[in-house]
Amino acid sequence: MKKILSAALAATVLFGASAAPVQAEGERFVLISHAPDSDSWWNTIKNAIGIAGEQMGVSVEYRNPPTGDLADMARIVEQAAASGPDGIIVTIADFDVLQGPITAAVDQGIPVITINSGTQEQSEALGALMHVGQPEYTAGFEAGKRAKKEAGVTSFLCVNHYITNPASVDRCQGFADAIGADVKSSMIDSGQDPAEIKNKVLAFLSANPDTDAILTLGPTSAHPTLAALEEAGLSGEIYFGTFDLSGEIAEAIKAGVINFGIDQQPFLQGYMPVVILANYARYGVLPSGHMNSGPGFVTRDNISLVEKYAGVYR
Repeated sequence: MKKILSAALAATVLFGASAAPVQAEGERFVLISHAPDSDSWWNTIKNAIGIAGEQMGVSVEYRNPPTGDLADMARIVEQAAASGPDGIIVTIADFDVLQGPITAAVDQGIPVITINSGTQEQSEALGALMHVGQPEYTAGFEAGKRAKKEAGVTSFLCVNHYITNPASVDRCQGFADAIGADVKSSMIDSGQDPAEIKNKVLAFLSANPDTDAILTLGPTSAHPTLAALEEAGLSGEIYFGTFDLSGEIAEAIKAGVINFGIDQQPFLQGYMPVVILANYARYGVLPSGHMNSGPGFVTRDNISLVEKYAGVYR
């Protein structure tokens, strides 16, 4: 991992957090995510850009495809670039789909920071300034290692509610590789409808009663899976890990139903790019390298430290 907290970043963060007022210079940034309107996990990032925008004296617009359609997202990137913002923050939900509009924005001279989905290598290929996010395959692999060590897990169900996003598949693949399982037979395309997710989880567990563990990829799939386990009488009986946090996930961790939540610190994914772009636009300062915002594991041992911030700052 490249060294992140360089002297430049330390100075940038210090300036942004200084008690001295920062003069607003009218900068406008646009954050474009791949998330559908129904995905509440992004509320933390929306909160982060609002706080960063207020602190830095800039405006930050949040845009997304309402249904999560990536072709629609690509058009939103094009529209954002055409509006002439001072910077764009964007997820790499699918490199092939988004490569054209993102590189076009860079070619126009618009500073771009990628976040969340995608890899550091992809970010560099697009010409972005940096990537702020969690290495998804690594996060999945570390989750699988934990499950294997703690419970001897060798088989699992990955409930993938956004299977068109390659990063979500990377999470499942990493877990599968860590425990020696076949990802294709372990992963379901659950969709995003809660009732449909619940029914698909119940059907998989009925057809595969020896499943050792479940991995969900966020609140969208975790919440209906909790309901499925409750209905099947398996709450607390099957090893259960999830990505991300919510109030419901926090309660399930405390109850011993969910063994861990992987915290990729979405607040940092929204907050840091705004601070960095503002300072880059004003003073030309830029940290060296990328920023890994996760993974971190939230368990019963440390849930008390983070639960009050779940869905807002964590």
